[in-house]
Amino acid sequence: MSAHKPIVLGQENLPASGAVIIPNRLTFQDILHLEKIITGRSLVYLLEQNAVIDPLLQAHLEKDSTEALLFSVGEQHLDAFKKALHGHITQEALIIFVPGDSLTRPGELTRVPSATTEFIISAGAPLVPLFIDHPQDTSLQIEPRRETDNLVFSFGKVLEREASNLANYQENLLVASNLAFESRPAFDKHLGYALLQGLKKHASVSKLIDGLDGSETRFHKILAVAIVFSKLIRQETSATRVGIVLPPGRAGMIANLAVIFAGKIPVNINFTAGPGAINSSIEQAGVDRLITVDRFIRKNQKFPWPPNKQLIFLERVLPPLKSKIALWMILAKLFSANTLARLLGIPKKADPTDEAILLFTSGSAGEPKGVPLTHRNILGNVNQFGARIDLHHYDKLLGCLPLFHSFGCTVTLWFPLIEGVDLVTYPSPLEVVKLAELIEKYEVTVLLATPTFLRGYLRRAEKKQLTSLDYTITGAEKLPPSLSDAYREKFGKPVLEGYGLTETSPVTNVNLPDPNPTGSLPLIPSTRTGSVGQLLPGMAIRITDPDTDEPLSLHKAGMIWLKGPNVFTGYLNNPDASAKILQKGWFKTGDLGRMDADGFLYIEGRLKRFSKIGGEMVPHETVEEAIVKQLGLESEAERKIVVTGCPDEAKGEALVLLSTLPDLDLTDLRYRLLEAGIPSLWVPKSVIDVDEIPVLASGKLDLQACDKVAKQPGSAQA
Repeated sequence: MSAHKPIVLGQENLPASGAVIIPNRLTFQDILHLEKIITGRSLVYLLEQNAVIDPLLQAHLEKDSTEALLFSVGEQHLDAFKKALHGHITQEALIIFVPGDSLTRPGELTRVPSATTEFIISAGAPLVPLFIDHPQDTSLQIEPRRETDNLVFSFGKVLEREASNLANYQENLLVASNLAFESRPAFDKHLGYALLQGLKKHASVSKLIDGLDGSETRFHKILAVAIVFSKLIRQETSATRVGIVLPPGRAGMIANLAVIFAGKIPVNINFTAGPGAINSSIEQAGVDRLITVDRFIRKNQKFPWPPNKQLIFLERVLPPLKSKIALWMILAKLFSANTLARLLGIPKKADPTDEAILLFTSGSAGEPKGVPLTHRNILGNVNQFGARIDLHHYDKLLGCLPLFHSFGCTVTLWFPLIEGVDLVTYPSPLEVVKLAELIEKYEVTVLLATPTFLRGYLRRAEKKQLTSLDYTITGAEKLPPSLSDAYREKFGKPVLEGYGLTETSPVTNVNLPDPNPTGSLPLIPSTRTGSVGQLLPGMAIRITDPDTDEPLSLHKAGMIWLKGPNVFTGYLNNPDASAKILQKGWFKTGDLGRMDADGFLYIEGRLKRFSKIGGEMVPHETVEEAIVKQLGLESEAERKIVVTGCPDEAKGEALVLLSTLPDLDLTDLRYRLLEAGIPSLWVPKSVIDVDEIPVLASGKLDLQACDKVAKQPGSAQA
């Protein structure tokens, strides 16, 4: 039994009258605590026939004083179950459902099969969702055991009458889980202190492998170099934020660490954007120094580089500091993270709203907006992602996504440093031939990519080169089914689609392989084709009508709102834009979607990727998929077409097809789409020939550029 008294949240939600408590899990330890929490109430235990119950828990439930109610799932048993259940409810008893064992991955929201939950709910009794959190099961590697020993019992709101349904139960259980997760003390840490702990803990085990030159650098050396460089940064600038213009690699990691250790905020600049967007980002951030290297300047002549006095060249300033680096390598080995933090002036804790890093949105639909992410945001998302993917010391991540890309920043920079995972880096996600060689050479187990970049692997990588991969995870844009199928067919591995946004630090959902079946235990699935996966631990979700913001069932398509420790607190110096998408901690994503009975989220489309034609919402991505299929483009490695909208006097909007295909016959395509069952309203009205489809460096469509092309007078051909 836990040595500490559990944390109890929402106990006031327990009604004085009878109700059914449906927890996400229940161990012997949990039940002992739960009985003390609700002492003085008459308790009845609800057990499913033939469920596998922990022997200790089973023995406890078989005591003479314990009242148990057995049931079997199935339509034929429902009437008898209702009668028995309501007989106890009228006695104002609290009925506690006791889940049996099941096969789950770490970080699963619930260990109860949805069919069982739905059967209990169908009896029509008042329900109380209960989320029981065991922090030690999903903690950060740097957390001492004493910080994760407290169990958390979080009671959701009671659901009665028409509110008593599966969708509402899921929604309220997620809210309860969010409250439990938010209470973790690890999220109150300063990112710099957490990084010190991670680098110290994994110093001699974990390493960065720079794929550009093949060098391997252990974490203890990276720590020493970053400490010495941080002192120079403090001397160079008094500004709060420091710009970094570097790709993934040893230099990029050291620069980001050093800025954090200097007590400042790193701003990784999107060097692939146009001069206007770059200058806007630098100006908004108030940056007066940029960290880079000579070679990168020579390679990026179009970047609006400031005068040399505003540049800090890593390869110039570090060599004279070799003796200091050697000294700090010794000191970093001798001193604890606590002592190092004190010597460097790094606080242990940060306020929930304190900015840790600053990213900028890609500008896919307008001017880049500054997205400050707090220490809590970063540590929360590192914990969430790590809890679900459950990597080990022998795993290796491929880090090739840009550091100005939120996925590249959190998952391939902060995550491996804190969790102790080897990182293999390369400056560009586009050089697939080299990347495939690195995956094979270093036996990389985790590949993170966008659908755009995955197309390159289909065209240029060999099957044997990707043999070591356990996970191929994709996000940033919708994964076309044809691409997923082609990847599986060629490499014998599934593509695991996820979801996230810069404003959510970024990961919120991910599909992961199901646990291996053993015995007769029920399986709680972790992957579902067509979805972006289940929510990460600590995330809550609600769905609203996109026009009125009125609440909808989670199982109906509508606007997605998210809440969690990883959700940002507002845009940089832009309260009006922040107010439009933030309400009491809830973030309006701008995406439309729905959730299924097992908690898998389906993205119906970006609101910006819909056209309202004759009063009907027409999804661009659905039309694109149909066109790709009709034109036989499933195996193409690069985008050939994109659908966008333009103003239309008769219908409000009309669909326009941007195409790189020569001599595309729109009339023929129209007949094909109609024969395939596509509504006439959904067929593009015109086609525009383009040399290439506009795509951002992150792999996303450049929606702003696509719209601009579509709206050029006289550019479309009917």
